[in-house]
Amino acid sequence: MIRAGLLVLGLLLLSQEASALCAEDKASLRWPEGVASFTVEIADDPAERAQGLMFRESLEPSAGMLFIYERPQSAAFWMKNTLIPLDILFFDAGGRLVAFHENAVPHDETPLPGGNAVMMVLEIPGGRARELGVSGPVELQHPRLPAPVWPCE
Repeated sequence: MIRAGLLVLGLLLLSQEASALCAEDKASLRWPEGVASFTVEIADDPAERAQGLMFRESLEPSAGMLFIYERPQSAAFWMKNTLIPLDILFFDAGGRLVAFHENAVPHDETPLPGGNAVMMVLEIPGGRARELGVSGPVELQHPRLPAPVWPCE
C-alpha cells in the first residue's frame, strides 16, 4: 500500500514538473542528447517584436525572449541597438528548428534570415546553445505553438 502511494505521489510530482515547464513564460528545447528550459519574456505584438532585447546590458544564462507571430511567415532579425551577443533560433508552427544563428554580433545590421515559415523565434545568450550541446534536430515546447511536435501535457 505504501509503495503504491509513493508511486502515485512520484507520478503526480513528475506531472506537475512537466506542466510547470510548459507555461507561457517557459520555452523548452529538446534535441537527441538533451533538454533545456528558459524563462522567457514574450514579444507577440509588433511593438514588442521591434524592441526585442535592444539596449539590454545582460541576459541570464537561463533567460531569453520568445517572439511569437500570429501565423507562419518570413522572418529575419538584425542586431541594431543590441548590446549583447545572442543565439537566435527560428521555429516553424510545429516547433521544429528551421534556422539558427549562433553568437549574432551586437550592433550588426545585417539581416539574419530564418526562412519563410517562421512561427516563433527564441533569443538566448550568445554561445549558450553550444554550451548546452544543442545539435541535430531541435524541437521547441511552448503552449502557444499551434501544431506542436512536442506538445505540452
